[in-house]
Amino acid sequence: MTTEQRYFYGLGRRKSSIARVRLYPGNGTVVINGRPFEDALPRESLRYEVMQPLEAVDAQNSYNVQVKVQGGGVAGWAGAIKHGVARALVVADEANRRPLRSQGLLTRDPRVKERQKPGLKRARKAPQFTKR
Repeated sequence: MTTEQRYFYGLGRRKSSIARVRLYPGNGTVVINGRPFEDALPRESLRYEVMQPLEAVDAQNSYNVQVKVQGGGVAGWAGAIKHGVARALVVADEANRRPLRSQGLLTRDPRVKERQKPGLKRARKAPQFTKR
């Protein structure tokens, strides 16, 4: 794809993952970090999650999706890409905002890993207690 071609940009975040999404007018191919969609996201459920915003506005075959994603694991990647695609669709056409908003696709998921507290083994797990 050439750099002169017009694209729509959206930034998505989930857990510690950040996805920079570009939507190009096209036939529906998805490329993540230079790899095909199926190679980058091994689970079918994650691939479905990424396609949710495009299905919400019935644009599965209208845009090629090019993604650079970093940080976290594949589940975080999928959530970040979903958020970025939804934001890019709003940039592409403001009429897409209502269907995406009604399905909660424009809202960033605020859940992140809780920090480990002093004296505990994990965020909330305490050492084993012995009475005697």
